[in-house]
Amino acid sequence: MSTPTSLGQSVVQKELSGQAKNNGVAANTTQTQPLWLLAEVTYRCPLQCAFCYNPADFDKHTQNELSTEQWIQTLRDARKMGAIQLGISGGEPLLRDDIEEIVIEAKKLGYYSNLITSGVGLTEKRIQAFKDGGLDHIQLSMHDITEEINNFITNTKTFKLKQKVAAMIKGHGYPMVLNVVLHRYNIGHLKEIMEMAEALGADYLELANTQYYGWSLVNRDQLMPLKEQVDEAERITKEFREKANSKMKIFFVVPDYFGDRPKKCMNGWGEVFMIVAANGDVLPCHSARVLPNIEFPNVREHGLEYAWKESPAFNRYRGDDWMKEPCRSCSEKENDLGGCRCQAFLLSGDAESADPVCSLSPNHHLIEQAIEDSQNPILSEKPIIFRTNEKSKEYGEGNKERIEGFHAVP
Repeated sequence: MSTPTSLGQSVVQKELSGQAKNNGVAANTTQTQPLWLLAEVTYRCPLQCAFCYNPADFDKHTQNELSTEQWIQTLRDARKMGAIQLGISGGEPLLRDDIEEIVIEAKKLGYYSNLITSGVGLTEKRIQAFKDGGLDHIQLSMHDITEEINNFITNTKTFKLKQKVAAMIKGHGYPMVLNVVLHRYNIGHLKEIMEMAEALGADYLELANTQYYGWSLVNRDQLMPLKEQVDEAERITKEFREKANSKMKIFFVVPDYFGDRPKKCMNGWGEVFMIVAANGDVLPCHSARVLPNIEFPNVREHGLEYAWKESPAFNRYRGDDWMKEPCRSCSEKENDLGGCRCQAFLLSGDAESADPVCSLSPNHHLIEQAIEDSQNPILSEKPIIFRTNEKSKEYGEGNKERIEGFHAVP
């Protein structure tokens, strides 16, 4: 499954350019609003990608998906609160047969809507229904220029299908938006990947270096490239952008582990993004459920306005009152808000500590160790664990051992 990061020319990013900062005050006393609603309508997926950002224990959250009516009510409630962009994601959203109804409602409500898909399940009939229903945007995940790597990393035979789906999307007049997650197995093919995207007529290409959450954290040692490979990939991307005849816009998402400053995760906890998961849980980011001692609200019980404005979960890490040193007195804290809470917990066990990506973090050595481990052939050559229902059940039942052995709970 692709990752919903830049999504081409995001209307949310245009809105953010003129928006004032939330200065650490709870949302019920500020003007913050959820500009982007990401609807993770299902965790079911025909692909078994080794880098999927879905939680490794997703099996726990697949038994009680929201109904069509509940999703439509969720869209209405978020729109009343000011949401302007809708991402329809998963898993694979096309496994649900009501996406057409959701698209039609989104158009009526005035959303800019985006379907984030692997392409499996997209037919001429469905894409025409999406076009008629008012879907604005389709983002298709691609994996490599070779059939071998595509089929290996997804544990499926989907290479030829994705080529057909790309042509279908272009043929129906949609902006061609391709997402390629970069990792050890394909980063050496970057120039050829960009050439492939250009040949397919891509308007936007997102090169999303793997971020290590969910299944990618499970497979971190096997997926992480060398720093030299990342630097070379960035150089090649810059050269390709500068081609005089290239109209394709390229987004290169820098990997956290090879930087020395953390990102302002999701533009800040509870600042502009709201995610509703398949079972109705309302989250400030994809991985938030890994954090301890937080009960996230559910649309079935509380509704979106309570979740955003009043719930302890959404107010937990807003602003900077929660920060410990060195973040509390850091001159950069307004720029990064301490980095990612999930990454801090997954790597250090302390959700309120500085993101270990930061060179000033007392846990920065965990990042350095992860990079070193990824170059250890004994670790990096271990078999990849693919995203399957069976493995998900195992991780749901074995979190304690994984904390002790890996310093992380995917």
